[in-house]
Amino acid sequence: MTTETTIDRTNDTRFLGHPIGLSTLAMTEMWERMSYYGMRAMLVLFMTAALQEGGMGLTVAAAGAIYGLYTGSVYFAGLPGGWIADRLIGGQNAVFFGGVIIMIGHIILAIPHDASFFIGLIFVVLGTGLLKPNIGAMVGELYSAKDARRDAGYTLYYMGINIGSLIGYGVCGYLQVNYGYHYAFAAAAVGMLIGLIQFKLTQKNLDGVSPKPVVPLSPQGATIAWAVIAIFLAVIAVVTALTFQGSIVIEPVAMAQKVAVVFVFTFLVYFFGIFFLGKLNPDEKKRMGALFLICVASACFFAGFEQAGSSLNLFGQDYTQRMLGTFEIPAAWFQSANSIFIIILSPFFAALWVNLGKRMIEPSYSVKCALGLIIMATGFIVMFFAAGIAATGLKVAPYWLVMTYFLHTVGELCLSPVALSAVSKLSPKRFGGQLMGVFVLTYSMGSVIAGLLAGQFDPEQVDQMPGLYMQISLFSIAIGIVLLLLSFKTGKWEKLAEKA
Repeated sequence: MTTETTIDRTNDTRFLGHPIGLSTLAMTEMWERMSYYGMRAMLVLFMTAALQEGGMGLTVAAAGAIYGLYTGSVYFAGLPGGWIADRLIGGQNAVFFGGVIIMIGHIILAIPHDASFFIGLIFVVLGTGLLKPNIGAMVGELYSAKDARRDAGYTLYYMGINIGSLIGYGVCGYLQVNYGYHYAFAAAAVGMLIGLIQFKLTQKNLDGVSPKPVVPLSPQGATIAWAVIAIFLAVIAVVTALTFQGSIVIEPVAMAQKVAVVFVFTFLVYFFGIFFLGKLNPDEKKRMGALFLICVASACFFAGFEQAGSSLNLFGQDYTQRMLGTFEIPAAWFQSANSIFIIILSPFFAALWVNLGKRMIEPSYSVKCALGLIIMATGFIVMFFAAGIAATGLKVAPYWLVMTYFLHTVGELCLSPVALSAVSKLSPKRFGGQLMGVFVLTYSMGSVIAGLLAGQFDPEQVDQMPGLYMQISLFSIAIGIVLLLLSFKTGKWEKLAEKA
């Protein structure tokens, strides 16, 4: 039994030539991303700030580990969040209740207390796990399989994401500098509230789009599922309470290391479980081999890319000249460079791949991902020189960070959308959804590793910083070169998908 919509929206062009429901989803996502990125930009800065400055006074190692655990968990939570929508409550309810939980999390973060910080993060993780995967899936439901507007629709949707992140960086960064961290966290809550109000007022535009579970569980199965969810939430609550009481001591770095191992183990078991037990034919196994290398590239990429909110964020705050006359540039504003460059460069890259395809010289997925990884790594070569200047005791010019974010964005545009396309194309059809979920684990793995790497940047030993940035760069370049060499073989395997 399914409840999938069969409403034909081919003639619905009320939102810039697209179904009117896209406006609801894009605007909701815009405000959710405003709250997420605005708050994320504050995390490491808040955790490492001295107590007298309104921060938590944590070490860089602890703050980096907590940041990695948070961002990794956000991606990981999307797996059960998608399942809950598909089996229990439907996409629309998942988006709304997820947004409510996110807003509550930001409100808790705005309370000036150490305990409220970690409780707020837990709420944001749980809420984002419900909202993020399902709102993206609902965009696809607005279009029939043969509707040529689908790709353009997702482009508008991602434009909303980047506009939201720009608003978040701008507003929260300004409030943090001029009024304090908790005002910035409160602004994130207001942003999510605006998104929820907008969603409810325009929800009628989503008539027939995931109103109910796609494959609902039986009443007995649903009861068991809700019981398991309740037990899981109760365990989180008990562990959190015992931690604050001192009965359980959690060392962030050690925990992040263990979680990274769990994420990697989960990925390998699930991926190779499908490979060896999924009754795949030889061509499907070859395509899975090509997909595995793309997953490795993605995990390594995000281990570097996610330095944006941690080590690069701290570099922007502590070692970058941020005074323009009498105006101090908020450190969080540097992260908005990524969103600005995506908005500017996305049309160029879309045209580039199309034109290369017309000339019959389109690179394989593996080549594009390898190039993306290598280009991202060159950003850390820039940081090697910038850190060398900082090690002499001087503040570096802002353009060093801007150039790094530019290279990271170019790498992202080469790898991230290409990798998603590769998953959908190379996965055996009967395992498409599961492998997309497995691929999301590469974001989690990369994010946790990024947090551990960021923890190695000791502010008391600035002279070590250039070497650490160079290590990240050389490792990423080495992996990229290996992938390029292997692409001569895997590129042939990828072409088998065109014959399937």
